[in-house]
Amino acid sequence: MAAAGRTIAITFVLLALWEAIVRLFGLPAYILPGPLRIGVTAWDNADILARNAAITLGEMLLGLLCGSLLGIGCALAMASSPLMRRAMRPVLLVAQALPVFAIAPLLVIWFGFGLSSKIVMASLIIFFPVASAFHDGLARTEQGLVDLARLGGAGTAATLRFIRIPAALPALASGLRVATAVAPIGAVVGEWVGASAGLGYLMIYSNARMQTDMVFAALAVLLALALILFTLADRALTRLVPWAPETAPG
Repeated sequence: MAAAGRTIAITFVLLALWEAIVRLFGLPAYILPGPLRIGVTAWDNADILARNAAITLGEMLLGLLCGSLLGIGCALAMASSPLMRRAMRPVLLVAQALPVFAIAPLLVIWFGFGLSSKIVMASLIIFFPVASAFHDGLARTEQGLVDLARLGGAGTAATLRFIRIPAALPALASGLRVATAVAPIGAVVGEWVGASAGLGYLMIYSNARMQTDMVFAALAVLLALALILFTLADRALTRLVPWAPETAPG
């Protein structure tokens, strides 16, 4: 509660400072609107913001699901076979090295202006942190546990299932936290490149008409969605992996 109170107090001070600067220097709304004007705009356009937020949230959740499953599958494949590890490691590097902004227009051409291209873009961003973190956890399983399992007659599959995967769950939880934090990027970038709805589309539409207050309102809603999604994921992972030091309840 104390930490939440400090966060709220700091946020309030920053918003008050922002409003004071806008009023002191007489900045026009199309350059930098004040928080009060943004709040009024958000209130007046709550229905529009809600409809577009629902679309963006759906893209984020589907992208998070697909990207996480793809990353988990890739990590398991790499951990189960040295050949798969050598073959798939370049895929991981390419997925991280390619900027989403560069390939977003191609994805829109290939998958269309609908939901598919947004999910693919979000999945590409989410895929790397999940696969990388989970694979590191699988690779760094305590060797004594692996040797003990092998002495007991456990094969590669059994060792992976009963020893390495449980030991790597804290690392997977960390990767999922990062994935949740970056989930909005793929959806919004996809909407910037080509869409007919969503918060990203609303930002581009409003920016072209110099409705800067609406752009900030959409950004505020996107930030709220990201924070809520991350908080829910963090609490869920804390409950599912309570033995991990980084996920243990404080």
